[in-house]
Amino acid sequence: MDELLNAAWAVAFYGCLGRERVKKIITEALDELKHDICAGAQFSLPMDELVVLRAESLLRVRSSSTLKPVVNATGVVIHTNLGRAPLADEALRAVYDVSGVYSTLEYSLEKGGRGGRNSHVEWLICRMTGAEAALVVNNNTAAVLLALSATAAGREVIVSCGELVEIGDSFRIPEILVFSGAKMKAVGCTNSTHIDDYRNAITEDTAVLLKVHPSNYRIDGFVKSTSRDELAALASSRDLVFMEDLGSGLLCQLGVPFVNREHAVRDCLKAGSGIVTFSGDKLLGGPQIGVIAGSKPLIDKMKRHQLLRALRVDKMTLAAFEATLRIYLSARQGEIPVIRMIEADKSDLLKKARSLCRRLKGVAANLKLPLLNAGDFAVSVVETGDAVGGGAYPTDSLPGFGVEIRAGSVGAKTLAAGFRTARVPVIAGIHDSSLILHIRTLLPGDENRITASFTEVLDRYTQYPGIPLPE
Repeated sequence: MDELLNAAWAVAFYGCLGRERVKKIITEALDELKHDICAGAQFSLPMDELVVLRAESLLRVRSSSTLKPVVNATGVVIHTNLGRAPLADEALRAVYDVSGVYSTLEYSLEKGGRGGRNSHVEWLICRMTGAEAALVVNNNTAAVLLALSATAAGREVIVSCGELVEIGDSFRIPEILVFSGAKMKAVGCTNSTHIDDYRNAITEDTAVLLKVHPSNYRIDGFVKSTSRDELAALASSRDLVFMEDLGSGLLCQLGVPFVNREHAVRDCLKAGSGIVTFSGDKLLGGPQIGVIAGSKPLIDKMKRHQLLRALRVDKMTLAAFEATLRIYLSARQGEIPVIRMIEADKSDLLKKARSLCRRLKGVAANLKLPLLNAGDFAVSVVETGDAVGGGAYPTDSLPGFGVEIRAGSVGAKTLAAGFRTARVPVIAGIHDSSLILHIRTLLPGDENRITASFTEVLDRYTQYPGIPLPE
C-alpha cells in the first residue's frame, strides 16, 4: 500500500481527495480485484499493472463530478436522460449574471421593498401565449399538481380513459389526481371518448374537465377523441374549469410540417382552455420549469395556495427562462438550440457528417491497430432517422445523417462503452452491429470533442489490447 500511495499517479489525486481518501479508494479497488480473482476471472496483464489500472480508474471516477457535460450523438433532440433542452447562449449568460451575486429575485426596485419572483416571467408568458395570468413552478408535474390541488381538491375531475397516461419515470395521471386530493372519474374507452361521455358524467361534485396530452405513444385505427373546443364549451355551460395538460410547450410555428400538428399554447387558450400547463425544457427549449397559464381568477387562487412555496423555482432557473422567453419575444427563436436542431437543413447535416467522417478516418489512419487492418472496420456517412424526443411525436422521424463506425472484432457495444467512459463522454446510438454518431444533436465544438474521444478510445485499446473496454 505504501508503494501504491507514493506512486506519482496516486499522489496526483491528493489535491482533490486527500491522502486518506485515496488510500480507501485504492483499498476498494483491491477488494474488487480480489473478488474477481476468487470468482475465477482470467487476466492477460501482469498483476501489478492490473492493480494500477483498476486503482487509477476508480480514483478518476471518484475525483470527478458525476454530473458532467456529455456529447449527445443520439439524434434525440429533447433527450430526457441527458438533461433535455440545452440552453441558448443568452440564457446561459443570464444564469451567470445572477448566480454569483445578489439579485432582485424577490425585491422591487420601484417599490424599494419586497417583490414577487413570479413577476420576472409572468408578463412575458402572457405576451407569448395570450393568457390573462401565469405562474411558474419547478416542472410540469408540479404545475399539474398545483392546478388540480387549487381547483379540484375534494371534488371530481373528469378525464378520458384514453388519456390516463404514464410519462417518464412513473409519472401517472391517476396517481397525480389522487395526490392532489381530487377524485378521478374516467369516461369513455381507451380508443374512443365522445363529448356525451363527459356530459353524462357531470354531477354537482364535478369541478374540472381535464384533457391530457398523449405523450410517448399514439393509438392508430378507430380512434375518437373529444376536441378542446367541445370541452371548453361544455365546461363554460356548466360553470366548470377546463384544464389542459399540454406538456410540450410549443410557442411558435416550426419549419418541420409534422411538428406543427402539436398545438401551440396560444391556440389552446384561444380555444377556451381555462388552464394550460406545459414544460419549459421541451419544445420551448428553456430550463426545467412548469408553466401554468390561463384565467386570472384561477391563477390567483394558485398563487395563494400553500403548496406553491414547496414548488417554487430558484433564481438561476428564472433567469434562464426569462432570457429564453425574451428570445421568443424578439422573434429570434432560431437561436434556441432545440429549435435550431429540429429545423436543421438536411444538406447542412450531410456536410457536417462528411467533415466528421474525414476527421475520424484521419485518426484511425494514424494508428496501427490489428482491428483497423481488419476488413470489418470502416467509418462512413449514413442516413439516420432522428427524433424530437421529450414525449413528442413518438411515431415521427426527422431525416438526418450520421457517421457509422463498424468494428466487428471489437463490437458496437464495446465501442459505445469506450466513448461513454472517455474524458469527454460521447453518447452515441447503436444500430445492428454499428455505432452511429448522429449529427443533428451536436452542439458547436462537439466535432472536436468526438475526435478527441475517438482518439482516446483507440489509444486505450492500443495500450491494453488484452482487456476489453467495459460494456
